[in-house]
Amino acid sequence: MPAERLLARLRRFALALPEVTEEPHFDYASWRVRGKIFVTVPPDGQHMHVFAAEPHREPALAMHPHFLEKLTWGSKVVGLRVDLRQADPSVVEPLVLHAWEAKAPKRLVNQRTQR
Repeated sequence: MPAERLLARLRRFALALPEVTEEPHFDYASWRVRGKIFVTVPPDGQHMHVFAAEPHREPALAMHPHFLEKLTWGSKVVGLRVDLRQADPSVVEPLVLHAWEAKAPKRLVNQRTQR
């Protein structure tokens, strides 16, 4: 799937989650829940930064090193850098969901899972 189509699919997926907005973050796009960023998209449109926590990040890195790499802030690993040109949407969508769950208020997470 071309990177542009995958990015459009992931955008629809993320924006369908409760209370998600898309806002600029410097020259990046960001997806937020209640103002908290859980994904950024660099201007190149070929990559995505998913702020996935370690329990979800490490297994994904081990299984998909051809399109995932560690995303660092200084010396700290803060998420995953996704190469959208090679990524599998069935892997990336759950990572986006987990990143949203980590930033969303527990009430929103519980409401979503009770549906």
